[in-house]
Amino acid sequence: MDEQLRIILIIIVSVSIFGLIVFVMVKNYIKNKINYLVKKEKDKKLK
Repeated sequence: MDEQLRIILIIIVSVSIFGLIVFVMVKNYIKNKINYLVKKEKDKKLK
């Protein structure tokens, strides 16, 4: 039982860390994409 609990905790921690890394990467990608689109729109309005 103790070994099983340890394995379950390792899996939960691993999935949490992986999810956090994916979340940060997606957040940064979306932020950069929005900034790019806003800059593009501003340049279009200035012309």
